[in-house]
Amino acid sequence: MTGDETSVRAISVQSAPAAIGPYSQGVVAPPYVYVSGQLPIDPATGELDGSTAAVQAKRVLANLEAVLEAVGLTLADVVKTTVFLADLSDFAAVNEVYADRFVGAVLPARSTIEVAGLPRGAQVEIEAIAAIRAS
Repeated sequence: MTGDETSVRAISVQSAPAAIGPYSQGVVAPPYVYVSGQLPIDPATGELDGSTAAVQAKRVLANLEAVLEAVGLTLADVVKTTVFLADLSDFAAVNEVYADRFVGAVLPARSTIEVAGLPRGAQVEIEAIAAIRAS
């Protein structure tokens, strides 16, 4: 990270879908970065990407990673996630994708919640909190 390490600022990148409401893609609030819930939207087309929860989870994690990369972080810096599923029966499929992307000795804390619906008819949404590591 560069610049004032104590100031709160919004993250806005074109490599992840634009916010679809009055919120930021992410917020840097040292010592953490808060990434808004990412949907399986292809940032190039603005369209939902994938017809299964597993395929959608791959796009969601790629979008989440794009927001983190904008501030020099990776999925390895994530300390907490919340996974929202439209159908809890997709838990195993999404968990398999999640386990491929989050590896290491310390995995993020996580909550998984079944919801009545997600924006744009998505099956998966994931939000994250990442820690800014001291240089």
